[in-house]
Amino acid sequence: MLDPRLFRTELDFVTEQLSRRSFNFNPAAYLELETRRKDIQVRTQDLQNERNSRSKAIGQAKAKGEDVQPLLDQVQHLGDELKAAETTLAEIQTSMAALMEGIPNILDAAVPDGKDEAANVEISRWGNVPEFGFTPKDHVDLGTDKGMDFELGAKITGSRFVVLNGGLARLQRAIIQLMLDTHTAEHGYSETYVPFLVNADSLRGTGQLPKFAADLFKASDDPALYLIPTAEVPVTNIVRDVIVEAKDLPLKFVCHTPCFRSEAGAYGRDVRGMIRQHQFEKVEIVQIVKPEDSVQAHEELTQHAETILQKLNLPYRKMLLCAGDTGFSSAKTYDLEVWLPGQGAYREISSCSNFKDFQARRLQARWRNPETGKPELVHTLNGSGLAAGRTLIAVMENYQDAGGRIHIPEALKPYMGGLDIIG
Repeated sequence: MLDPRLFRTELDFVTEQLSRRSFNFNPAAYLELETRRKDIQVRTQDLQNERNSRSKAIGQAKAKGEDVQPLLDQVQHLGDELKAAETTLAEIQTSMAALMEGIPNILDAAVPDGKDEAANVEISRWGNVPEFGFTPKDHVDLGTDKGMDFELGAKITGSRFVVLNGGLARLQRAIIQLMLDTHTAEHGYSETYVPFLVNADSLRGTGQLPKFAADLFKASDDPALYLIPTAEVPVTNIVRDVIVEAKDLPLKFVCHTPCFRSEAGAYGRDVRGMIRQHQFEKVEIVQIVKPEDSVQAHEELTQHAETILQKLNLPYRKMLLCAGDTGFSSAKTYDLEVWLPGQGAYREISSCSNFKDFQARRLQARWRNPETGKPELVHTLNGSGLAAGRTLIAVMENYQDAGGRIHIPEALKPYMGGLDIIG
């Protein structure tokens, strides 16, 4: 959530920045609502002061033995007016809160203009795209006879689910283990295990609710619980309503969870294979930092995700997302896109975002500034380190041979129990 003071003091700036996202913000409607809020708040305060003054006068009149009934009648009338004013104020404040919750983050100045992914900017490339002396297969054709079963997934649950068996199941587990070991031992993250169900407050805190309710799987109504779309939600909520001491920052968490997404906005996209599933595995890295450290932390966190791709010797490119492609809560996002020979294209395998204080304001996640002694909002960052299913796909396609076998990357062999080849 954006700072409400920005709207009161720099409305033109906010309007201009939101237009970069093509977000339909109506400053006149906001001003009308804000004016009503101010007027009724002043009226409420005036009525409260007048009621207090009259109540004091009643006490004085009683002490003197005077008739207080006329004064009591006046206070009753004021009480009815005050109750009506407070009700109106609460309704306006609810409308204001709903308006603010639906407004995306202000973009970092470094984010390029643009409406969609076509305007994203390539920052760098790493690795060499492999050359095959044959036509490379995609992961579906490679996995059909090796334990990748989409028909069984559909029978058990429905479309966009998969069952992995044998070597492929172990390969995905090895990928996850490599990620966790690297981020904890080499990058200084603390491994955490979190619930896979969260409440509405947790989703509201990180920005999934109310805007993205259609993308969630709701598990129950009373209480309202949702399957997590990403470990970002429960992990970032560790600091909800918490004041962190300066000496404890940065906080760095790594977490492996399944993720569940309805993909409501992706109908007809990536229907083949494991690219876009309702359930998938991911290793998430999250940092909670001082505001002055978040720019550097964003570069560091992104490099941590890149390290996994480099260990696996998977060619990839780093993209800076344009205004129209940057997520609702993010101020700046890098996407890492891995090369998939079966598609002949780079595909996203990680998004690494700096949210600045946008999530923290919703979460009331703060740190105590030793210079002032007062609580201030932290900055939050997260990224996929990496999406395990898409990493599995990338390993399968980049390490295939002419016979359709999959060779195990050196970095994964310690986790594969001596298995060098699947197939």
